[in-house]
This record gives sequence, structure tokens and C-alpha cells, in this order.
Amino acid sequence: MSTMRAAFYTRQGEAAEVIRIGEQPRPEPGPGEVRVRLRTSGVNPSDWKMRRGGGGRALVAPLIVPHSDGAGVIDAVGDGVPAARIGERVWTWNAQWRRAFGTAADYVALPSAQAVPLPAALGFAEGACLGIPAFTALHAVRLAECGPGQRVLVAGGAGSVGHYAIQFAKLRGAEVIASVSSARKAAHAITAGADHVVDYREQDLGDGVRALTGGAGVDRVIEVDLANNAAHYPKLLKPGARVVVYGTTGLDAVLPAVVLMQKSAELRFFTIYEIASDEREACLRELLPLLEDDLLLHTIGQLLPLEEIVRAHELVERGEVLGNVVLVID
Repeated sequence: MSTMRAAFYTRQGEAAEVIRIGEQPRPEPGPGEVRVRLRTSGVNPSDWKMRRGGGGRALVAPLIVPHSDGAGVIDAVGDGVPAARIGERVWTWNAQWRRAFGTAADYVALPSAQAVPLPAALGFAEGACLGIPAFTALHAVRLAECGPGQRVLVAGGAGSVGHYAIQFAKLRGAEVIASVSSARKAAHAITAGADHVVDYREQDLGDGVRALTGGAGVDRVIEVDLANNAAHYPKLLKPGARVVVYGTTGLDAVLPAVVLMQKSAELRFFTIYEIASDEREACLRELLPLLEDDLLLHTIGQLLPLEEIVRAHELVERGEVLGNVVLVID
């Protein structure tokens, strides 16, 4: 039986205690699947949360090869997949969602639709940033229906998702305010195209947004942390505003319900892993031309070899890197 190098864990816990690198069986593509010879693997916050068992997450299999995002070249196909796909450069999404084997390995086999053509303008490192960060940002902006004349608050504008969300909102003609927690992160958000920033460590977020909007508030919010930011909604939301929530801290959030009702505000929630197939296809139709024309800024904060996966998880868990942390697989 052919083997491959892979990072894996068989129990949940601290990265240094549970992640190992060793030989695992090389996957063979089943019907409707492709096998990708990986060149990169993206590390996202959901990866360390799954590894730690946060939010009640349990292991979906006795052995987990982590990470949903990655990029590489298709080297084999299963029944029903055109042989013409062999040799195609691709990026992946949901590689390890509800599946045991993700992209922290030499190879991954997954449904053909989850290996998307990677435009020539992008490298494999950039390809490893698309499955969760870019997809999440675009779906949030689409749900928010951001457009010309709107003021949009992107919470956590220096984060991997926030950085893309700023760009997508600006491409749709919106005026963007980004919330950040330092001058360094403010500069990072402005690089993505933010028109204004509010450093919530220096001033109240609601007051900052009100000052920037002449007291009017914002039409839309792309929300990364509902639990901490909802308290500011009475000050910063315009009547009829829409909040799209893709993240929060903790399991619960307290909402200013009366004010939200008085403002006729709308809250939409989603997790990028579980969006409907038609929604994902719509995202791809909007995203792929932007990638083909190289219109997006992809920020690689740290490139590390697969052997340093423990360090990569720790960096992402501590939030120490601006941009995406990507593992290079030789």
C-alpha cells in the first residue's frame, strides 16, 4: 500500500500535545472524486477550534488530518470525473468538514466540485486562502447585499475574513468602516481599501461609528464577534440595517432586543461550511472572475513548512499574525 506524509491527531487538546507527523495511507479517489497532490495547506481559526474540541466539537473519526483549505495539482481522478482534470491546478474548500482527511498532507481525495481551478495569476499560497477566508467574506457581503451608497462596518477588518470583506464591499461600491484593535491593524485594513477605521481599544466603537457617519449609523455590518459587539448596535445601526454574522466568541450572545426591534434591524447568521449549494455556486460565479483578473489582495502573513504545523496552529490560536498562515508541502 502506498503511503504519504501527513500531520494528524487522534485526540483533542493542545497542538504540541496531540499533533503528530508521520506516514498515512495515500488516498485513492472514489467515484466523483479527484486526488490533489497538495502544495500548500491553509490554517484557519476553525482548525484549532476543532483540534481543541471547542464549542462541543467531537472528533468525526478516530484519526484526523486537519485543514479544509489548500492548493495543489490534480494527479488522479475517480470514475465519472473527466481525465482532462489531471494536471489541473486547484484550490480546495471543505476538505476536512465532516470528513477525516484534510489538506495537511501530501495528498487529499475529495469530491471533484471541491477542487476549484486556480487561475494562473495566483500561486499555491494564495490558493490556500480562498476556501474559508475569501468564501466567508464574499458570502457575508452577498447576504448583506452591500452596494453603492451604503455604509458598511466590517468588524475585525484586519482579520483574514475581514480583509477580504473590505475588498468585496468596496468592489460593490460601498463606503467601508473597519473596526480594528491597533494602529498596525488599522494600516492593514486601509491597505485592503477601508475608507475609515475605528480603533475600539482607543474609543467606544459605537461612538466612533456615529462620529464618522454624522450620527446616522451604518446600513450594514459584517460581524465577526456578535457577543462582544452587539452592545454597540444601538449607537451604530441605522434604521433598517442588516447585520450578517459569521462569527462570535463563546456560545451565547446578549442582544439589545428592544432597540433592534425599534430600528427594524435584521440579523442573518451562517457558517461557511454549511451554505446551500446554490449559494456556493453564486459565490463562485462572482469570485472566479475577480481571481482571474487578479483584482484581490491576498495577504500571506506566514509561510511555514508542514513540519511546523504545531507552531502554525499556535500562531493562529494566539492571533499573532496579520494575514493567513499557510503551510508549504514540498
